[in-house]
Amino acid sequence: MRSEKESVKIVRIRFARTRLQRGIARLVLIVMCLLAANCSTRPVEQAPRGLDAIDHIIVIYAENRSFDNLYGLFPGANGLGNLTPEQYTQIDRDGKPFDVLPPVWKERLATPEVDPAYPVNLPNKPFQIDGPPVNRPLSTATRDLVHKYYQNIEQINGGKNNRFAAVSDAGGLVMGYYDGSKQKMWKWAQENTLADNFFMGAFGGSYLNHQWLVCACTPKYPDADPTLIAKIDNEGRLVRSPGSPASAKKGPPKYVNDGPVTSEGFSVNTQQPSYQPSGVPPEAGGDPRFADPKKNPLPPQTQKTVGDTLTAKGISWAWYGGAWNRALADGMQPPTARRNVIYQETRGHDNFQPHHQPFNYFARFAPGTADREEHLKDGDDFLKAIDSGTLPQVAFYKPTGDLNEHPGYTDVLSGDQHLADILDHIRNSPLWARTAVIVAYDENGGFWDHVSPPKGDKWGPGTRIPAIIISPYAKHGYVDHTQYDTTSIIKFITKRYGLEALAGVRESAGDLTNAFELP
Repeated sequence: MRSEKESVKIVRIRFARTRLQRGIARLVLIVMCLLAANCSTRPVEQAPRGLDAIDHIIVIYAENRSFDNLYGLFPGANGLGNLTPEQYTQIDRDGKPFDVLPPVWKERLATPEVDPAYPVNLPNKPFQIDGPPVNRPLSTATRDLVHKYYQNIEQINGGKNNRFAAVSDAGGLVMGYYDGSKQKMWKWAQENTLADNFFMGAFGGSYLNHQWLVCACTPKYPDADPTLIAKIDNEGRLVRSPGSPASAKKGPPKYVNDGPVTSEGFSVNTQQPSYQPSGVPPEAGGDPRFADPKKNPLPPQTQKTVGDTLTAKGISWAWYGGAWNRALADGMQPPTARRNVIYQETRGHDNFQPHHQPFNYFARFAPGTADREEHLKDGDDFLKAIDSGTLPQVAFYKPTGDLNEHPGYTDVLSGDQHLADILDHIRNSPLWARTAVIVAYDENGGFWDHVSPPKGDKWGPGTRIPAIIISPYAKHGYVDHTQYDTTSIIKFITKRYGLEALAGVRESAGDLTNAFELP
């Protein structure tokens, strides 16, 4: 029988062995962690699952391209292959098919002139802008095309999409498309998810679709000057002037009053904000932060935005506008002192567009408010935040006009390069592993697309546009045929962060989650 001293000695030896074994096990664990590049010796926390795996949502909003215009040749997408004449044949204003497309008209001349850069008598069908016989590459800007609320509705023509050439002020150019495989964004689409059933949230142009991006709503202007009210007929179409050409082959249509406001008091086409930067300069002797109220800027809006719902939930967010700081300083100058940052339509300049900055229309973000200071930022701040890993949880980025692919004052290639550079910044940043990027176009820019928009409401959806979902969690090499529209972006943000739903978001629009493979 062991003595008490011997028993204590054995216990101590066993305890020492246990400590040694534990130390060896801990050392082995450390070595294994180092080899696996996971050096924490604490218990491994369970990784976030589902949408919680996404820490950042970035929305990049480009300009004015229909899906067919850029991605009509994309493999696996509902594009231009195997279309029937019924799907693309355009009709004139009398309802009869064109024998050939109308000429391409030079931009907005009082007397229509044929643009010699385009052949006359192009067949009544889609044609490749960067191929024979036109041969205008992606690096060459085309003229702008009309893209307004009433015109878009008439062009869609109940889903037939056969009045684009008849209503456009650009003639046959509406049927043009590109071999988009030359774009860098084409490769990003191949490596991630391309949505080929994504539609403009609202009929018409950039102004209205930016509003639908942030609030799923149409701006209100109940007491607009009568000169701003559009003149429409019983069919809801703009009333033609007596001298308007009977055929699109003779020139663009002319209207009695193509005003920006409906008779019900809704603002559907471009109007300037009451806050600088605005296309309306300050009142002489007045507060330079505000547009001259006598020149009919849109009254400050009070509808609820996705920014409001993000703030209410404590989610950090910002709208980053390219050249915002320079345009803000420029906008507060009298007209004669402005440096042409605002609405500069010459290549090589910023070309800041005030109607592309939707939050600047809302009273909550008025000059002098804390919300404006916190949430409305410059595009340079966007890049710095990406590179430093300090980007808020939700970020919207709007390029300047010379980099947004808008016809008329820029080309496709410049914007394509810019978008790809931004995405490279994100991919090489600390944010990439937990980020979802949505690259979308605001509207079609007046270009034709063959897919009928889904039934919606009086505001939309409008024509089909491109959208690319980019993320380590995006389905790779995938074409998503789910029905989406611009409000799907709000729906995705709302679902990820558990926000209050905005009233205008359509139930028929998907929430983008089908584009992801989440843990």
